[in-house]
Order: sequence, then structure tokens, then C-alpha cells
Amino acid sequence: MRSVMVQIPNTPTSADVARLAGVSRATVSYVLNNTSAVRISEPTRRRVREAARELGYVPHAAARSLRAGHSRIVLMPAPAIPVGPLYSKFLNELQWALGRLDYTVVQYGSVGPQGDEAARAWAELRPVAVLVPGAGPGPLGVQILKRAGARAVVTLGPERVEGAHALLMDHSAVGHRAGAHLYERGRRRIGVVVPGEAGLEAYSRPRLAGVRQALRGTDATVTELPLDYTEEAAAALAARWGASDLDAVFAYNDEYAMLLMRALQDEGVRIPEDVALIGADDLMLGRLLRPRLSTVHIELPSGRDLAELVDRAVRDPGGEPEAHTVLGARVIQRDSS
Repeated sequence: MRSVMVQIPNTPTSADVARLAGVSRATVSYVLNNTSAVRISEPTRRRVREAARELGYVPHAAARSLRAGHSRIVLMPAPAIPVGPLYSKFLNELQWALGRLDYTVVQYGSVGPQGDEAARAWAELRPVAVLVPGAGPGPLGVQILKRAGARAVVTLGPERVEGAHALLMDHSAVGHRAGAHLYERGRRRIGVVVPGEAGLEAYSRPRLAGVRQALRGTDATVTELPLDYTEEAAAALAARWGASDLDAVFAYNDEYAMLLMRALQDEGVRIPEDVALIGADDLMLGRLLRPRLSTVHIELPSGRDLAELVDRAVRDPGGEPEAHTVLGARVIQRDSS
């Protein structure tokens, strides 16, 4: 048997992959670009992928964009505020689903210009789609992105932006569920933690409003409790707890609830006997506390569903922007309330 020596160039090309796999360059292109319009047998696909892997070949994104008339980049600006495990899990699922649809997800740093100026910076990368969590550009920014070739702009937040698809997240529902639960448990003097960190207002204010709405017309009172996410701030709040006369707290989310719970217990406040406590997000750590933390379980949209929305918008850029309310909320009662 005669061995065949294949010399691997410094920068392998599709022609090198075709030569090693024994197929045409067109076949290599069809396989590596996941083209479904041409039928190619699975053994041939495997042979092409193995040859590409052996040579270290990857398709040239810019060249592919020229052929397609647009890039396959989906740009995701990083949230300007810290995100918890729940949101991180959603983003990971979304990136995986977009990758399965042959998009390349690029995260853009949150430091720098904001609003429409940020849209100008994103447009320089010529993404085919932009997914904007939280506060993003206005209608002008959406137009800038579309003129630069973005076929889809999708916002994830409490409000619609003209020209963009919207996944509407109504955080007042989270507060409403928490307030109603505490009232049903017989609590009437209810505090609501409002984080002091900048950037959380888009979430904290609707949650506070949801508690107020749930208790409107009842004999319950609602008291705002500003709180920074530090042990010192929680200890200071707990130290003056006796003067507050509160018998329940919705602590914005599980992390603030855990912070406040420890500070209250250090002051001798019993939970739930003296103060009922509920958070939100249903984090695993809340189940490990003693008492176990009651919480509002938040149901985010499926990453796969959002990826399919992006794909539909890219394929039909002239379609009417869609809007979906996607945030679900339900109380999980445990020992703390």
C-alpha cells in the first residue's frame, strides 16, 4: 500500500479540504456552511468535517458574508448591570440555539456609549441581528442598525421600541405575586427592598409597583426599604428594624433576601415568626438556607424560541415587528413566609 503525503499549508483553504476529503470545493462549502438546499450523504459530510478538523480549516466569515449578502453575526451587548444565574442560564441557552442555526454570537462590552450612540458602535460590526437586554437604543438607533445591514433588532425589556421586535418582561407581575402572597399569609405591614445599585431601577420600580397594585384597597401598608448590596448596609437596616414595625418583606430577589435574612437573624429577629420574607429568582442557595427561602419563580423565554424568532426575522426582514410578553411568575412557598 502506498502512503499519500498531504502537505498542510500555513493557512489551509477550502481547496485543501476538498483535496484531502476527495470532494469538490462546492461540496466543502455546502457542508461547512450547513447548506440544506443540496443533498449530501452523511458519510461525505463526515469526511469533509474530519478533513477540515485535521487541517485546522475554518470558513472565512468575511468571504461568506460577501457571498450571502450579510454576515451571520448576532451581536449581544453585555448587560450594563450584574445578571444572576437565572439570566446567565437563559443567555447560555440562547447562544447555543443560535449556534445550532449557524449564527455567530458576539458579546459587546457594556462600557462606553449608551443608547443611540451605542447603536452606531454596534453597527460598525455589521451584525445581521442585535439582541439588546434592558435599556437600549431608541427608534433612531434601530434605524441606524438596519441601515447598516441588521435584519433584526430584538429588545428584551419592559417597553417596546419602534421598529424592533420586543420580548416584553413585565416585572410588576413579580412584585404582584409576592405582595399577594404575603397578604394571604396574614401580613399587613409589608416592606419592599429597593436596591441602591444604579441600573436596577428598570426592574426594581416595576416590582415595587406590583406590590402596591396587589395591596391596593386592602388594609395593608407598603414601605420602601432602600438597600445597597453590602453586609454593612444590611446590618444597618436590621439594627433599626424595631422602629419600622414591619411584619413582612419582599426583598427584590433571592440574593437581597439572603443578605437581609442573615442581618435580621443576627439582630435576633425570627423568620418567619416576627417577619415573613420572600425573594425572587428561585436560586438553589435559597433552598439550602434555614429557614428555606420562599421565592417568586420567574419563567424566562426559551432561548430556543428566541433564536427561532431571530432566524425568522433575518429571513424575512420586511416583516412586521413582533411583540411577545414572555415573563411568567409564580410563588414557591417555603419556610420563610
